[in-house]
Amino acid sequence: MSTPTSTYRLQVRPSLTLADAAGLADYLTELGVDAVYLSPILTATQGSDHGYDTTDPTTIDPARGGEEGWRELLRACRANRLQVVVDIVPNHLGISAPAENPAWWDVLRRGRDSAYADWFDIDWERAPILVPILGDDGLDAVEIRDGEVRYHEHRFPLASGSWQEGDEVAEVLGRQHYRLAHWRTGDDQLNYRRFFTVTTLAGVRQEDPAVFDATHERVLRWVSDDGVAGLRIDHPDGLTDPGGYLTRLRAATGADTWIVAEKILEPGERLPREWPIAGTTGYDAMTEVNQVFVDPDAEAGFTEFYREVVGDARDFAAHVLQGKERAATQLLTAELDRLVSLVPGSDVGREQVRRALVALTAHFPVYRSYLPIGQDHLDAAVTAVRAADPDLAPVLDAVLPTLSDPESELCRRFQQFTGAVMAKGVEDTAYYRYSRFIALNEVGGDPGRFGLRLDDFHAAQEERQRSAPESMTALSTHDTKRGEDVRARLAVLSEVGELARDWLRTFIDAADLPDRAFASLLGQTFAGVGPIERERMHAYAEKAMREASTATSWTDQDADFEAAVHTAVDRVYDDPDLNDALRRLLSQIEQPGWSNALGQKLVQLTMAGVPDVYQGTELWDDSLVDPDNRRRVDFDERRGLLELSEPPVVDDTGRAKFWLVRHALRLRRSRPDLFTGYRPITAEGPAARHLLGFDRGGAISLATRFPYALSASDHGWNDTTVELPGAVVDVLTGSRYEGRTPVSDIFHHYPVALLTLLE
Repeated sequence: MSTPTSTYRLQVRPSLTLADAAGLADYLTELGVDAVYLSPILTATQGSDHGYDTTDPTTIDPARGGEEGWRELLRACRANRLQVVVDIVPNHLGISAPAENPAWWDVLRRGRDSAYADWFDIDWERAPILVPILGDDGLDAVEIRDGEVRYHEHRFPLASGSWQEGDEVAEVLGRQHYRLAHWRTGDDQLNYRRFFTVTTLAGVRQEDPAVFDATHERVLRWVSDDGVAGLRIDHPDGLTDPGGYLTRLRAATGADTWIVAEKILEPGERLPREWPIAGTTGYDAMTEVNQVFVDPDAEAGFTEFYREVVGDARDFAAHVLQGKERAATQLLTAELDRLVSLVPGSDVGREQVRRALVALTAHFPVYRSYLPIGQDHLDAAVTAVRAADPDLAPVLDAVLPTLSDPESELCRRFQQFTGAVMAKGVEDTAYYRYSRFIALNEVGGDPGRFGLRLDDFHAAQEERQRSAPESMTALSTHDTKRGEDVRARLAVLSEVGELARDWLRTFIDAADLPDRAFASLLGQTFAGVGPIERERMHAYAEKAMREASTATSWTDQDADFEAAVHTAVDRVYDDPDLNDALRRLLSQIEQPGWSNALGQKLVQLTMAGVPDVYQGTELWDDSLVDPDNRRRVDFDERRGLLELSEPPVVDDTGRAKFWLVRHALRLRRSRPDLFTGYRPITAEGPAARHLLGFDRGGAISLATRFPYALSASDHGWNDTTVELPGAVVDVLTGSRYEGRTPVSDIFHHYPVALLTLLE
């Protein structure tokens, strides 16, 4: 397997083409990167900024550089000894502009007779295909023009022989293999599988070998002909048979291709051993690193504050149940109705079946099962439902035989459904509603678990070394809710206690919002990213409140509530007293936040696994959720920092982080033999809990935990020592140490150290 020692994620798009990426190859090599890791590059919907809406899986997107740009990138990578990893999207294709997707256009034109009819996961029993596109003007704005159906800027094909001059539009539409409908009908009437709730992303039937071959021909040539070393698989959980897909992909690409999957593991969950891949895209590692810099001892204070000041006594599990029930019954109604229709006839009524399926989904402890793999998760959900609602016991008894049968369509679609409900109900809802401590509200995380103790962290890393040493690790991605250094600063709030709560109380009262939990989220966000440009904060607030959907949403905006939220945001900038209160807090947590940021970055770059650096995060990263995290990166500035010859100070420029990233990546690339094991290193003395250390087999990482509390203590690092395994040198500073050493000596320049044995 061509496992890279590190990757660097680039968001390829019209403003950063493949040719532009080629121009960065020398910089990435000098930074220490081993593989450039590209976002999707196949032809996508015109104007797409992310590329996850592929319209033609057989060609490279001209807007992203096309074939010429691809060849230029390959040449540059070979010249600079960079491997290439590409993100692919097997689960769905973009259909928002049917004329741009040849396969979808043909299906709309020919229906079941199309050569591409088997590509898409369409419920042909409920044909014609629903196209939820119409606005309030309905069919009045639809016309037949140039041999096509036109609705404003939208174009649709005409079935052969379905129209002649003089026909009424409504009659012509009635002869098509699709039905135009109001956009609101998508959630409850859709008759094709989609990506979560996005009706413009149609599910693809990769379980069909012919469909796999047709949609992967270009991808497989990347591996066989172009030397692509690795593939990142987007959202395999949406597929009917993720394990079967990955097995087929492994057979097609060979044993040497490094494959990781975007699989979100819940805490304690393990990747199926049967999957022939290196691991995940790193959200599980992100959770462990994030949690270990949050002080578990602060939980009681924040829980009490949340109950008394915010007025929410519910725990995170209650929010999860509520969010998942809402997602299942309001956002994914069409999918739920299809499940109900698949339950064999019995004496149990349809409404009872519906209730049971919703309850099982809400109590499902992970994203999905892969029966027979994951039977224990289904059993746990059944047990939870029986306890929560004993009246559903007869329904469960009637449904379970079919639901547990991997060969049944009900089982297959239920497994796809639970993952979509988890994503929409938790990541995109509960994370925005439950704001006890938002540093923990991250993809793959558990906001109900407040911090991670050192012993638990080390145990997790020892398991990672044993079971997934080639899995990806990450701190920031295009999907994270907050940039890594925002979370690092927010983690400091667990140390400052009443200082943080004073700011939140002040902001919540000043905001005067009917949703005090959302006000708490905004207040903590200001603490994590302040000072932030007003426009960025307004954009974040709009997305966050619509995702939370407590008073407003993407489909039903409440103008009064949204105006109140924007007024609350403006108040931080315009009210001198409120602005001063925020600045007082920031003055206390900014430097400890830098310490956390360096510490977590060192840990992520040197722990077991393949570390990924998301574009631009070699400097401080104050990004919020997308699209904020896809802002332009100043690579000229970063290239200039390659000239640094002395360890820079830790300050707001982020140069210290750049120095750390470069030296850690270069060490991993030049000395992979130093990163083959995992042994915890502990300190002795009054500040022992503040040291996080481990030896990877010759490369020793030491980082500071809880820096604010450490500096506020009477002793600091005094009388705290660490036993080193011989004579070592700090790669970051050049300082040398041997044997039992005061931690204060090691951290004389940085709150972190990367040590190697002297030869």
